[in-house]
Amino acid sequence: MGNFAKTYYPQSGSLVVLGAGESGVGAAVLAKDQGFQVWVSDKGKVSSHYQYILEQEGIPYEEEQHTLTKVLAADLIIKSPGIPNYVEVLQQARSAGIPVISEIEFAAQYTDAVLIAITGSNGKTTTSMLTHYILTNAGSHVGLAGNVGYSFAYQVARNPSDTYVLELSSFMLEDMHHFRAHIAVLLNITPDHLDRYNGSLEEYNAAKFRILQNLTSDDYFIYCVDDKEILKGLEKHHTPAQQLKFSVFQEVLMGAYLNKEENKLVMNTPNNNEEFEMKLEDLSLQGTHNVYNNMAAGLVAKVQELRNKTMRDSMSSYVNVEHRLEHVACIGGVNYINDSKATNVNSVWYALESFSPNIVLIIGGVDKGNDYSMLRDLVKQKVSAIVCIGKDNGRIHDAFEDVVDAIVNSSSMSDAVEIASHLAHKGDTVLLSPACASFDRFKNYEDRGTQFKEAVMNL
Repeated sequence: MGNFAKTYYPQSGSLVVLGAGESGVGAAVLAKDQGFQVWVSDKGKVSSHYQYILEQEGIPYEEEQHTLTKVLAADLIIKSPGIPNYVEVLQQARSAGIPVISEIEFAAQYTDAVLIAITGSNGKTTTSMLTHYILTNAGSHVGLAGNVGYSFAYQVARNPSDTYVLELSSFMLEDMHHFRAHIAVLLNITPDHLDRYNGSLEEYNAAKFRILQNLTSDDYFIYCVDDKEILKGLEKHHTPAQQLKFSVFQEVLMGAYLNKEENKLVMNTPNNNEEFEMKLEDLSLQGTHNVYNNMAAGLVAKVQELRNKTMRDSMSSYVNVEHRLEHVACIGGVNYINDSKATNVNSVWYALESFSPNIVLIIGGVDKGNDYSMLRDLVKQKVSAIVCIGKDNGRIHDAFEDVVDAIVNSSSMSDAVEIASHLAHKGDTVLLSPACASFDRFKNYEDRGTQFKEAVMNL
């Protein structure tokens, strides 16, 4: 028996996977192992890596098109989270009564593992990886999947674990209906991807709160009580799960809080009598945003009844994920920081909050309906110059030209880094924190971050 009743979806027949990336190919492998007749379709090019896997597995696929007749012949469709629900092929599939679900929803049917689901506009990758690190150090057999790590479905098929930490985006949650987390974590909700949600923060909020669906009184919901959008969402979305709050502003009886007088984290959970305490200076991840991330990961560990020493050792030794506030080099007394994973405004706010003035900020890309107003005060306090890397930088100029001394457009990442190096002085920080998607000039945020690092090393 899997994570939920298998009768919700067909358990045999024709299965079509839309999207041949990590998620889609993993789903195809699991579906093949479960006896489905599998076919994979990608509107774009399929990378040579995933072509090789599909060919080795004997799974047929097409690229640069969706053959509608074949898609509509499916008994079940698994779609990439990057494909919006309003595209024509999905609308026709749903009209034909074909279930369309996510890879996470599909794979959860075939595992009895403990599922730890983590979402939020910011910090979910760091929190997921930190949680995975703590649990692994405690000796747990734990997989890391979702937006980070290898495909959940592929792991369930070929490398099963007793526990999975799943980083879930709002896009993934849209196509999850019967999935049940055992521990659900909601870090924060700030405007992001509003182009996908008709410009509506309320719709985006509702997508995030789908993480609560199907929780029972045996499960846990861990959330930030400092976040106004989460508090709004809780007025509409209720859960029988046991609730653990975390806060840097108020003392929390059950959950985690910051004791400001002694500058330490304090955590308590109902299933564990031993209070956890840790000095902020001992955390490997610094900055207010990382206090929240440590609280969330620590509460998961406490719910899992890990020893306090194991938690402290892990939280003091963890090294952050690549492309998230990653220190690249110090050249001529200037620190170069790669925060390419900051694809929304709130992530940039956290990044700016983490460093002292003076910052030369490299920003821009595909704007997703960003509201830059929340950055203006912080930019005024900390940023000496802005270098734009997008093709269309008008909104960035409009937002900041009256609060910084210089805003310069660039033609490439190497050009941007070269300009930034001339604008920066000894003791300054050059920070790549784009606030935008990358696909106007780069393959993805990893490619953008890698080009930044290469350009820095070539100075």
